[in-house]
Amino acid sequence: MLGIFKEKLFNAPKELKSPASLSSCTKPKPSNEIVNDFMSSNSSKAFSMCFGNDALLAYSPSNNNSTHQRLFSGLDDIYCVFMGGLHNLSRLNKQYGLSKGTNEAMFITEAYRTLRDRGPYPADQVLIQLEGSFGFLIFDNNHRTVFVASGSDGQIGLYWGVAADGSVVISENLDIIKASCAKSFAPFPTGCMFHSEHGLMNFEHPTRKMKAMPRIDSEGVMCGANFNVDSQSKIQMMPRVGSEANWATWG
Repeated sequence: MLGIFKEKLFNAPKELKSPASLSSCTKPKPSNEIVNDFMSSNSSKAFSMCFGNDALLAYSPSNNNSTHQRLFSGLDDIYCVFMGGLHNLSRLNKQYGLSKGTNEAMFITEAYRTLRDRGPYPADQVLIQLEGSFGFLIFDNNHRTVFVASGSDGQIGLYWGVAADGSVVISENLDIIKASCAKSFAPFPTGCMFHSEHGLMNFEHPTRKMKAMPRIDSEGVMCGANFNVDSQSKIQMMPRVGSEANWATWG
């Protein structure tokens, strides 16, 4: 999986970008070079999709050596890449009125679309219902928004970083991220979700803010940041009333 999004679509935390990238022997790469690296390192079944000059998704199906399955879904200009598996998928499909053959990527797409359009059910309450190991990336081309989430068990590792042109790069492939973003990258925090319009949030502790902690690599150089729940903080919650509340309501 690979997602690349220009800054105007994806306003990543400023702590993700490390000044050490400027002096590193490995320089951040431009977006087109990152895509070429991804395509050349994956199977012939890999494909990429460009959405103007602002967003790109690339996907390669699972292979025999994959520990976790990878799935892709596209519906009504909403595109989802899902990795892992949900133990309670059958119950979730029934709850949402979906057919038994609906896989995880299709379910996440349908749940996102339903909650975006019909609310009012907060996103953290949707994700807390997902049982299993998962990581997913959604790009909503209609609304030009990006949504990323990683399960709390940490079995599906996602990474994010900053490319040479300031675009945000997201992938489960650490080698791609390291080669693309130099020192400006970090693991995507587990148990968290990021919405391009609303920022980073822990869906298990939605009333707490996230705190950036400097991340030092094996060379002793600052390398992006880890983001943890700040137990001393509290987010002021807005009352969930009215028909305008929707998926973008983060608490």
